[in-house]
Amino acid sequence: MERKRADLGATWTADRRQFLRQTGAVLGTAALAGPAARAVGANERILLGMIGPGGQGSGLLRSFVAQKDVEVAYVCDVDAKRLAAAATTVEKAAGKAPQAVKDMRRIFDDGAVDAVVIATPDHWHAPATILACDAGKHVYVEKPCSHNIREGRLMIEAARRSRRIVQVGTQTRSAEHVRRAIELLHSGAIGDVLAAKVWNSQLRANIGHAQPSDPPAHLDFDLWVGPAPLVPYQSNLLPSIWRWWYAFGAGDIGNDGVHDLDLGRWGLGVETHPATIAALGGKYFFDDDQQFPDTQTVVFEYAGAGKKKQLIFEQRIWSPYVQEGFENGNAFYGTKGMMLLCKQSGWQLFGPRNKPGEAVTAKLDSALHHRNFLACIRSGARPNADIEIGHLSTTLAHLGNIATRVGRVLHFDPATEQFAGDEEANRLVRRTYREGHWGMPKGV
Repeated sequence: MERKRADLGATWTADRRQFLRQTGAVLGTAALAGPAARAVGANERILLGMIGPGGQGSGLLRSFVAQKDVEVAYVCDVDAKRLAAAATTVEKAAGKAPQAVKDMRRIFDDGAVDAVVIATPDHWHAPATILACDAGKHVYVEKPCSHNIREGRLMIEAARRSRRIVQVGTQTRSAEHVRRAIELLHSGAIGDVLAAKVWNSQLRANIGHAQPSDPPAHLDFDLWVGPAPLVPYQSNLLPSIWRWWYAFGAGDIGNDGVHDLDLGRWGLGVETHPATIAALGGKYFFDDDQQFPDTQTVVFEYAGAGKKKQLIFEQRIWSPYVQEGFENGNAFYGTKGMMLLCKQSGWQLFGPRNKPGEAVTAKLDSALHHRNFLACIRSGARPNADIEIGHLSTTLAHLGNIATRVGRVLHFDPATEQFAGDEEANRLVRRTYREGHWGMPKGV
């Protein structure tokens, strides 16, 4: 950590302000708008801070610490037990203990740190990303990238003004079998793709009912809540259960559903927000404290130039069944055929009258997505799941939740990211923050 480094943006001059591109019809990853971020030297290790190394973060930590060109310099968690476990993981893998801190600002203040991985609860994703970008760090942030629509827009602005790489953890964007499937869809393998359906069908647990209580001694609950409104601790709030609460998560549509919504949007070839959203849903099965729907059907209609397109989302998180051969999956409907796609296992093409066509069996390798992030830090190119891509797909989850909550068809302006003449729905584009908290993003 004694290494001295000039500011990552200061070394760029006007004659180097050019656009870089990763070629390929499927990649479509244009270089950073404006001056690119300083590329880390080929022989330099990328110094990394891991924020939120429990749960999903524990898998990310193991992946990044295994990269030979990465040094995990910090681990950060508000849970002392998870923090100690993460530090031990790094020390065993790398032979060197990282600095273990509970306040992410310690990492942001260290000018030697190149990048951070953010795997906190959803309500911290945007605030931490914006703080990191403004501190000169590249960011790998877990999905959903934001807690609400407004935060996603602020994340894009932070990435662009700081000229930093921000990769969203929708790892299927880097999966070779998925990229091949999308290439086929875009090249007309099933004709014009006018509709897609994605489903989130699995069996979740009942979280029960609980009353406020004292948090455990090893948890800094005030720091965990952060810029969200302060609420009392209760035992069915965390770990992981926070995703079912309006103040902290985005429901399962934003948890698992966002992966397949992202693939559905990608396969349809739409690069904007939908204009019309209709939804039905609620708690049909669980009798517990969950606030988001366990059953949900959302229809998104895109009304851009050319033909209209439709994206359908179905959720049943009380179901032990495997739908269309996949627990979670995608179906693309074209004028000349159909494709079934599963991010975890492969895809199958069908022609007219369900005639079987090309098929691929594969296994998802998330490390490819992590490598893409690291490569883009060095090259300055935009990553496969750049924050702008992540924002478009995550907004689908937020739009679905808003339409379900208000219970009516909504008309959304993709340019302004507002609902036409609908004050109730527009209030849900943003959130309420804890007044004066250091983590509240500017511009909310």
